[in-house]
Amino acid sequence: MSSLAVHKAPAAADATGAEHSNRPPRRRLSLVPTITLLLGALYCLLPVAWVVIASTKSGSELFSTFTFLPGSGFTDNLTDLNAYRDGIYWQWMANSALYAGLGALLSTCVSAFSGYALATYRFRGRETMFNVLLAGVLMPPIILAIPQYLLMAQADLTDSYWSVLLPQVLSPYGVYLARIYAAAAVPSDVVEAGRMDGAGEWRIFTRIALPMMIPGMVTVFLFQFVAVWNNFLLPYIMLSDDEKFPITLGLFTLLEQGANTPALYTLVITGAFLAVLPLVALFLVIQRFWSLDLLSGAVKS
Repeated sequence: MSSLAVHKAPAAADATGAEHSNRPPRRRLSLVPTITLLLGALYCLLPVAWVVIASTKSGSELFSTFTFLPGSGFTDNLTDLNAYRDGIYWQWMANSALYAGLGALLSTCVSAFSGYALATYRFRGRETMFNVLLAGVLMPPIILAIPQYLLMAQADLTDSYWSVLLPQVLSPYGVYLARIYAAAAVPSDVVEAGRMDGAGEWRIFTRIALPMMIPGMVTVFLFQFVAVWNNFLLPYIMLSDDEKFPITLGLFTLLEQGANTPALYTLVITGAFLAVLPLVALFLVIQRFWSLDLLSGAVKS
């Protein structure tokens, strides 16, 4: 028996080794997604790096052979940008902060109300309404731009701040995210317990459901803020007074003028670099909400 066991052991070992040799190496396969992510990050970050470096170059350095070495004209570029038309660039930045901040806040509130109602209440036509919202998610914004302009013209709101703010309040994608998150984060038992304790629907939403939905609503706010901040088509159609332009439309007008005045190209690049900083700062500030959400989930589990 012992000799038989001795003879079987090498055979089993050989079979196990053959089985492992036929398997693809996991280490090599694990490098594929890593390399793909690195290439994607390089593709996204390379233009940003170019803008950062180009903003430090003077006009002569910019139009000569470009290298990824910083130049010596960043301070002069900031001075020229600040002096251009008595600092209208900062008016454009303030307009973008107004459009994006207030628009994202109102859109997040509407999304929270709508998403919670669609996730919690049962009423006739609920699924039909949700399907219509999904159709709105799939519809390109350029299709809605002209009808929105005609509506604003009928209300005599064109060339005003409201013409850019009001179309941004309802975000189908924000309502969709809010419904999905409310259905996952707000248990129906908690809502029923609040009703049994005598709490009204508004108090249940504000005191119980909304705190549970905060991380999801922060995501909706961030997405909507970035979308409004980068929006170009709607302000381009709605506005004619350049003092109400957001930063995207303002830089576009500078770029058009740069065809006749090449010195303005350095102002456009420097302005584009400064326009990215608020988005980076916003992400760094609100990312702690996602971290807190992950920690709370780990504690609950």
